[in-house]
Amino acid sequence: MTLELWTVSGAPSPWRVTLGMAFKGLDYDVNLLSAAQKEHKSDAYLAINPRGTVPTVSKGDLTLNQSVAILAWLDREYPDTPLFGETPEDAGRIWQRTMEVFDYLPAETSGVLSPIFFEGAEEATDDLIAASERLRSELGHLTSVLIDAPFLSGDRPGAADAVAFPHVRLLQRAMETKPKIMQALGLPSLTTISTEIADWVERIEALPNVAKTFPPHWAEAA
Repeated sequence: MTLELWTVSGAPSPWRVTLGMAFKGLDYDVNLLSAAQKEHKSDAYLAINPRGTVPTVSKGDLTLNQSVAILAWLDREYPDTPLFGETPEDAGRIWQRTMEVFDYLPAETSGVLSPIFFEGAEEATDDLIAASERLRSELGHLTSVLIDAPFLSGDRPGAADAVAFPHVRLLQRAMETKPKIMQALGLPSLTTISTEIADWVERIEALPNVAKTFPPHWAEAA
């Protein structure tokens, strides 16, 4: 049976799922929805996911949404190369890190990136400066993990990496495409903030199949 995914280009939540699939070496079919045309709110999609959110995955009679739930299902459905480790100790540690990232990192990256990407902010306002300081503090938590391990999940990539990477890579995208305001906010490059995080991003990007998870519109804009 075919594994099928519904997504929106650049949305972090479905990107987490495609990374989990990449780490496991899985094949899947993609249904790319247009956020601009509100295809995720269409009757056809609401029949699949009444919440009108992405991601959604299906296989046979099973349909799931919510990215972390999908990662957990992937580990049971495709147990090779586990995303949550092989031992109870691994599972507890990786689940803790995954949920710490889930609970804190998205809000802090959004506090900086939403005004820049969606509201056209070009000046380092007091609110954006405060948001950038909170973001740097949160990135410090990632750095503290990566000082001792190559991946947030340990010796190999897993769920914590899948959840964190899209938000960090979107931050890097802002550094690449909006350098003036990012410089003004003290966020000129990942290397400037944390060599450990910059190296981690490079390790993730070097993994097989990760390149195909990147937002399609980035290639179109190149």
